[in-house]
Formats: sequence, C-alpha cells, structure tokens
Amino acid sequence: MTAQTIKSTCPYCGVGCGVLLTPDGQGGLAVKGDPDHPANFGRLCSKGSALGETVTLDERLLTPQVNGAATDWDSALDLVARKFRDTIDTYGPDSTAFYVSGQLLSEDYYVANKLMKGFIGSANIDTNSRLCMASSVAGHKRAFGTDTVPGTYEDLDEADLIVLVGSNLAWCHPVLHQRILAAKKKRGTKLVVIDPRRTNSCDGAEMHLAVAPGGDVPIFNRLLSAIHDRGHTDPDFLTHVEGAEAAFASAADQDITPTGLSEGAIEAFIDLWLSHEKVVTIYSQGVNQSSSGTDKVNAILNCHLATGRIGKQGCGPFSVTGQPNAMGGREVGGLANMLACHLDLENADHRAAVKDFWSAPAIPDAAGLKAVDMFRAVGEGRIKALWIIHTNPAVSMPDANAVRDAIAGCDFVVVSDITAQTDTARLADVILPATAWGEKEGTVTNSDRTISRQRTVLPAPDGTRPDWDILADVARRMGYGAAFDYASPAEIFREYAALSGIAGGFGRDFDISGLADLTDTEYSALEPTRWPVSDGKTGGRFFADGQFYHPGGKGRMIPVTYRAPAAKTARKYPFRLNTGRIRDQWHTMTRTALSPRLSAHLAEPFVEIHPEDAADLSIAPADLVTIQSPEGTAILRARITDTVQRGTTFAPMHWTGETAPSARIDALVAAVTDPISGQPESKAAVARLSRFDADWYAFAVSARPVAPDCAYWARARTHSGWRVELAGTGTIADWEAEARRLFDLPDLPALSLIDVQRGAARLAFYDGDTLVAALFVSRTPVAVMRDYLASLPSEGGPDVLSGRTPANRPDPGPVLCSCFSVGVNTILRAIETDGLMTVEAVGAALSAGTNCGSCKPEIAALLAQTNLRAAAE
Repeated sequence: MTAQTIKSTCPYCGVGCGVLLTPDGQGGLAVKGDPDHPANFGRLCSKGSALGETVTLDERLLTPQVNGAATDWDSALDLVARKFRDTIDTYGPDSTAFYVSGQLLSEDYYVANKLMKGFIGSANIDTNSRLCMASSVAGHKRAFGTDTVPGTYEDLDEADLIVLVGSNLAWCHPVLHQRILAAKKKRGTKLVVIDPRRTNSCDGAEMHLAVAPGGDVPIFNRLLSAIHDRGHTDPDFLTHVEGAEAAFASAADQDITPTGLSEGAIEAFIDLWLSHEKVVTIYSQGVNQSSSGTDKVNAILNCHLATGRIGKQGCGPFSVTGQPNAMGGREVGGLANMLACHLDLENADHRAAVKDFWSAPAIPDAAGLKAVDMFRAVGEGRIKALWIIHTNPAVSMPDANAVRDAIAGCDFVVVSDITAQTDTARLADVILPATAWGEKEGTVTNSDRTISRQRTVLPAPDGTRPDWDILADVARRMGYGAAFDYASPAEIFREYAALSGIAGGFGRDFDISGLADLTDTEYSALEPTRWPVSDGKTGGRFFADGQFYHPGGKGRMIPVTYRAPAAKTARKYPFRLNTGRIRDQWHTMTRTALSPRLSAHLAEPFVEIHPEDAADLSIAPADLVTIQSPEGTAILRARITDTVQRGTTFAPMHWTGETAPSARIDALVAAVTDPISGQPESKAAVARLSRFDADWYAFAVSARPVAPDCAYWARARTHSGWRVELAGTGTIADWEAEARRLFDLPDLPALSLIDVQRGAARLAFYDGDTLVAALFVSRTPVAVMRDYLASLPSEGGPDVLSGRTPANRPDPGPVLCSCFSVGVNTILRAIETDGLMTVEAVGAALSAGTNCGSCKPEIAALLAQTNLRAAAE
C-alpha cells in the first residue's frame, strides 16, 4: 500500500515553506517542497530538505521525569499544578513565569497565554521571539499603531530595488533570497546589502555598504533628509502621517561618521533608492538585535512613510522573522506586553473584553517581565516557579552563564521539550515529553501573515503529549476547569478566531473571525491563508489607503537619532563581537544536529577574524582562539577572512554544552536591551582575542558518542557515527589508555603509531575487520582528511592511520552543497577535468546549487580561484 503524502509546513525559519511529507512506514520520512504553497512554490533550503533525517527517536524523551527519575503523567502534572498553585498562594501570581518559543504552534501559544494572563493573573509570559523580532514589533506599533507587516512576498517579485539591512538572507532565509535572484534575472531588480560583514547575500548585489556596527540610523536619516531636501516626499500620503516635520528636522545634517562609510558610498545608495519607485527594504536581526533596535526600525519606516512607498505592489518595509511561528506568537499575545489578537494590555476596554470573553478571574493591567528581565528576576529569587517550553535559554539568552545559574537556583523549574539532553532541560525539576514536529496538529503564521497548517504525519511516540494538552491539563488541575476543557487544536483555533473578531470590532488589524466557524474537517483541510480574514478585509497589503491604527487613523513618523552600541570598545576589549546563524544549523541544534549532512558543512564552532587582526595577534588558520568579554570566555576555531572588517569578529550561536561546551557564544554577550522593545543587543558585544596555546590537538571518529574531558572539544554527527575535534593542556602520558577511556573500549585490539618525542599518536580500534574508532593526535592542529575519515567507522581498513584517502578512493573534501552532499574537492575536480566554467554548468554536472541555491556564491568563488590559478600558470 502506498503511503499517503501529507501537506505541512517546515518548522524552521519564518519563511513558512510548505512541505510534502511521505512516511516510509519504518519511522522515516521523505520530504519535498510543496509546489502549491505560496511561500516557496516547491523550493526548500538545506535544512528543510534534510528534515527527514531529524525525525529519529534517538535522544527523545518518552516519559515524564521528576528530579531525574521517570514517573507517570498524573504524578508529574499534579506536581506542576500544586507547585504553581502554592507559589501563587504564597507569593502572588507575579512570582511565576512562562518562557515559551516560536517553535510552539499558535494553538499551544494561545493556551499558554490564556493560562498565564487570564487565570494565573500575571503577564509574566515571554518568548524567545523577544530575541529576534521585538524591536520590529515596537517599531511597527510606534509607526502604524499596531504590529502589522504591510507587504507580502509577492512584493519581492515586483520590486525595482531591494535593500537588505542586517540580513544574511542567502543563508538565513534562502528561499526568499532565491526569489530575489529570480526577480533580478527576470526584471532587472537591483539589490543593495547593508551589513558589517560581506556575506553570501552580497553575491549578485549592485552595492554592499559595509556599515560599522550599529551605524544603521545615520544611513537612513541621511536618506530621509535627502528625500525631504530633493523633493521626493509624497505630499498626498503625508496628509495621513503625523510627525513628519519633526522626523525631517531630526534627520537634517546627519553626521555619517558612525557609519564608517564614505560620503560617496552613501550618496550612491541614496541616488539608487530615490531613482527607483518600487523599493522593498528587508531587515532582520542586524537591525532588531540592538540597544537602539526600535529606532533603527523606525528610521527605515520613516523613509517609506515619507515617500508613500508602503502597502503598494513592490513597495514597503519588510521584517523577516527568525522562527516558524514568531508571527503566530505575536498574534496570540505571547509577548509580555501584549494581549491576544493585537489587543493592548494597557487598554482598559481591551482588557475587559478579553476578560469577559475568557470568563477569566483577572487580567493584569501592566506588562510582565520581558525575557532578559525575567531571567534576572529568576536569578534574584523574585520568580520562584518557571515553566520553559521548547527553548534553550541556558545557551541562547545573553549572559548565558548567569541565565544558566539563575535557572539552576530557581525553586521550581518545569521544561517541556522533546529531549532531556539540552543545557536547560538538565537543570529542570520536572521534564515533560512533548510531541515533535511531524507528530502534532495546528497552525503557524509566516513573515507575510500567511497562516499554514502543520499536520501530523508520524504517530506520536507513546508517552508524549501535545503542548496544548499538557498546558490545559495543568490548568484544569489548578482549578480552572471548563475554560481549558479542549478536545482538539481545531476547537482552540475556533476560540482564538472568535476572539480576533472582538479585536476587529475595536478596529484592530488582526481579525480572522471569518475562520471562527470552521468545522473540524474544514480546519483539517485549511489551505495557506493570509490574514486578515473578515467581513471587512481579506488578505492583501496594508496602509496604501493611508488608514492606520493610531487614534485618529494616522501613521506616525518618529524622530530618531544615532545611539552607539551599549558596550564600549576599550584597550582591554578592543573587538566587536557579532553573533548569528550559519547556513545549515538552527538555533541550538536540538533538531539540525541530528542530520549528518547538515553537520558536514561547518562541523565545529569558529570565529571569523580579519587577516590583519590575525597577523597582529599571531593567529594562524586552524588555530584555536580564546575570546573573552566582561561576561564570559569561549574557545573557537579561527577562520581568517576579509569578509569581516578590521576590529570586528563573527561567531555562530549554535553550539551548546552538549556539542561544544567552550563555544556557548551567548555567554559572552551582555544582557543589555533596547529600552522600548526589550530586545537584547547580540550584534555588538566587546571582546578581546588571543591564541589558545594547546599542548596537544586531536581529531577522532567513532561509531558511538564520546564524552571528552579537555579544554576544547566539539562533536558532530556523521553517517557512520561521530567526528570530534579536541585540544587540551598538559601532558598525556599514555595515549592508548586515553583513547580507550575516550571511546570506552577497554578490550578491543588497536593499531597504533605513537611518537612520544614528537607528541604524535595515531590509533585505530577494530571489532574484527570493522573499524570502531580512531584518534589522531599532534602538537599542532591535526592535518588529516577529516571528511574521508568521518565516513570510515564500519568500513575502514588498516590504512586508516595514514589519515588520507586510498589512491582508488577520491577525497570529496568538506561538504559545500548540503542539499546533495557535494564536497569541495568533487567540485574542483569537475571544474578542472570537465572544463566547467559557470555555476550553472557545475549544477548541471553535480546538482550542487540546484536546490536552495545558498551554496552558489561558494561555487562561484571556487570557479574564480581556479580561473586565477589557470591564468597564473
């Protein structure tokens, strides 16, 4: 019998791609892009393409745990309900908090928000989406009166000019980037990138403005001033906008020194912007994650409002969100300063309406604690009962060491997750096993307001429960009865949609009341639908008609001025540390690290350093580097590159205590926030760098997980097991004994080459003819063919100790195209032997770059290097 293919939605970024999922009947899953979904039309990025590799039950939590011991659901939930009830009775509702996640479905989010704000009576519910888009929310509300994304993805197809600000779209939202490149090819759309780093998003761009960290406001203030002085305002549209003159005055004579750019570069950008009517400005974490993030957002919005380039085809500001349901979390009120359905917590009429709709005992009248303040309150003992759902704040929050210690010291901590093997879950008193993506039902909302269904395609493992069901059960045990007597996600969705109709009655933008009467069958079959869905308006864009959501109906331009990043560079900490994502990993890797091919591209944590800075610090390629900030210390591998500016560094935020304990990079980021949005500044920490002088370096492959104990280690999955980088200080007297301890192989026979004088050792352990593990040690970074060795456990022969491929087996080299697992050396051989001259030719020969396209710039760089080498010869 042929398995049924299910339409669902990818669980990664806010693009919200549709996927076609086909179970193989053995717990596995085939994944393809949905050609009918309006977000992606069949395209997927490398992460989405590898989703089938992440549905393993390895590392899954399958029974509740209390203090590390397995227990039954009734006992666990009784304990959670009793502890929260006792805490509320003793210390008041504000002594409790929920910290939730953009990984939740809207129905889960809604129940969590209803429980905390409506029945516990506190606004202390916040979300990890605070870390990625809160400044955009605040900027939208200041300008528009509510948190509205004005445009749609179709605007990317129709724009004449697209400006990427603080967004490496090519790696973080590859499907949208490919959409832009298609528009460039089809209609000549121009692309500008404003970013301190030269990223893959610069490939094909007409202009890259390598702005100094934090310098965005002066660029857009200078643009706004030019709009005014050169007569490019839209006078008719400005009749619908307040504050224009104050914003123009604030922008006048803007000093561009903080941008680090020349007058000529900024003038060229202004000329390009003003000479194209259809302009879309896409912005992301480089704007939002700042102590002046809200002002940066409003600096961008001001330019679009002044010219009327908003809400029209091919025009507008566009915030791209980081998580699959960051938008849904905003809509259900998952932030500490919001009510559900874009209603305002501070508005007495809104509070009364929600209280009456929910039949709630109390609605708080003031904002709760935002993420950074929430964990500070946990550390100070003001929060005594904390429930963390599908997120890993002990790694991902700024000042992560302090957050880890705060959670560890909290009186009572509950974690709902799919695994107990996270830095945060290991600190919990109670861990509750939730269903995972592919096992649960509900909706998510993407960055252009499209609501899509996530559908069950795999059976939920015995012992796991959906998040809405867990939350509702605890609510009932706390005495809140009928208000949480839900039977299905469809029932929750109908309630949520009905509440949005009340919001629509208050004149709010978010109104999906047209979906409030969906039957279970209609909910099950719901197609991607862009909100609003109401009698008054369905889908489309906002604000071209000049109708906004402030009292009086006008939009607002906000005067903004430059403020430097909060942390100041100094002799002790002379570098700026920028943090962010890489192409093939997601957040703290609890899902993507399960995929061997996603781990093959960049298999260990690294820091990018400019060549001149590296030379000054005597740091060579592949050296380990100690990075110190006032908050913490990390050790990472050096990547020396001119894609970063002098005095700046970049390090990814994905590695954890589970995968590379020395590389928890958010432990170096100060817990300073934007005063309006509460979003942390994660792009401009200060740091100092030095070479880490290890006494020995090692590389290992193993068929089984290993537990190193040394100053630096980083592990990644392979198709045959694990690969591990190690380094340490001190002398290891007996490397064979150390290897046996590392691999837990006390008895298996070993082949070894050990040179004590040179500090070198190579050991391989066999079970019969099957290689089980190998270790390569040197006093300098180990020089072996890592990607070849990583394929060996189970098939390696005696020649493994050479660390090189046999003559009859070509070395593919490091994976460059993760979608098709194509290595650098494979591409280079094809270029040289087959005479390939273009990225398209490489794609035709090897498939590399033909799926998500995010590796195309790297293929182009290989072609350029090969051509330069050939010309030199």
